[in-house]
Amino acid sequence: MVTDEKATEQRPRPQNDGPADPDSPKTLSVPVAGRRYFDIGRNATYEAAKRGDLPVIRIGSRLRVPVAALERMLADAGRKDD
Repeated sequence: MVTDEKATEQRPRPQNDGPADPDSPKTLSVPVAGRRYFDIGRNATYEAAKRGDLPVIRIGSRLRVPVAALERMLADAGRKDD
């Protein structure tokens, strides 16, 4: 029996490297951002957005979370003001 070597070889999976990856989305829906970055549910994420704890932009009637702003907010969270 002849096997196709290409069919059996392991191909590397693409990794989501955040905004540096040109193919990654620049914004996420509010529920996806909450799940991906904080492991919280849909309602809790919308509540965080309403309180201003989550950076959001409104596009029409939709709320989107800019990935760059979210990652900047998380990077700055542990820093103390001088």
